[in-house]
Amino acid sequence: MRFSQVDVFSSEPLRGNALAVVHDADAVSDDEMAAFARWTNLSETTFLLAPTSPDADYRVRIWTPGGELPFAGHPTLGSCHAWLEAGGVPASSEHVVQECGAGLVRVRRDGDRLAFAAPPLTRTGPVSEDDVAAICRALRITDDEVLESEWIDNGPGWVGVRLADADAVLALDPDWAAFGDLKVGVVGEYAAGPVAVEVRAFCPGYGMPEDPVTGSLNAGIGQWLAGTRLPTAYVASQGTALQRAGRVHVSLEDGTVWVGGETRTTIAGTVTP
Repeated sequence: MRFSQVDVFSSEPLRGNALAVVHDADAVSDDEMAAFARWTNLSETTFLLAPTSPDADYRVRIWTPGGELPFAGHPTLGSCHAWLEAGGVPASSEHVVQECGAGLVRVRRDGDRLAFAAPPLTRTGPVSEDDVAAICRALRITDDEVLESEWIDNGPGWVGVRLADADAVLALDPDWAAFGDLKVGVVGEYAAGPVAVEVRAFCPGYGMPEDPVTGSLNAGIGQWLAGTRLPTAYVASQGTALQRAGRVHVSLEDGTVWVGGETRTTIAGTVTP
């Protein structure tokens, strides 16, 4: 089967978030998908299949080393990039429609970037005091350092935490063993410059202590803060603490949050899962 490895969310080579993509994977079993995702040891591996919805251009299944996800952001853009590069032709001239566990997701071309329409949040609202206390223990911070917290779950299970500024985000030295099943996204603002915020994504219970650049988390943060605490259009930096240079372009347009970034193929060949 055809195989691609795509670097997502960076204009600089090898400084985004890598995604493994297996094409024409309709005959690959669940066990084979899980085993291959563990073997790649990337934050996500995707498998492209024929759609089951008449409104979709293709279907994708998204796996982490720890299991399958209904939706994730950088796999959405990386899978769309790989599908188009392999000769996929969307039914619409305006966008590609991806089918995944969370339903149908629109992806559009924004100049040199691809961008997806953030799916609806499946869980919103305040975070319990017990969960905030657990998050603070895991992040090794005090509760008064948390300016805001919110459930911003669009499938993976993110809790959003806002700190005083980007420096506070970059200074975090988490206690990985304390997270349990929590997936925590942390955001802090820059005072000025080309990027508005620094973002970090912690999910050690799912096989990846810190995700380099995270589309689903940035989508949730945009749905939470864009147009209120943050501008309606901004650029987020992520991966700095991991020597990456992730740049996520977020915009709120007519009630829809779009999340975009550059994508490029770094490996192309064949594979036998």
